[in-house]
Amino acid sequence: MAITGTTIFSHILPVFFGFFGLLFVMSGILDDNNPKLGLGIVLFVVACAFPYVVLSSLI
Repeated sequence: MAITGTTIFSHILPVFFGFFGLLFVMSGILDDNNPKLGLGIVLFVVACAFPYVVLSSLI
């Protein structure tokens, strides 16, 4: 049986990270702001890998 709260790590947090990551990527590209672009790329990669890393350690 899954641990209570796994929905937060598998469905909610990755959506937030991915959404803000895409916003930072678009804003960084349009403004030619490399730190903002880098932050967006990092957030998006974290959003993709976060469920696998966290849930494999919880379950």
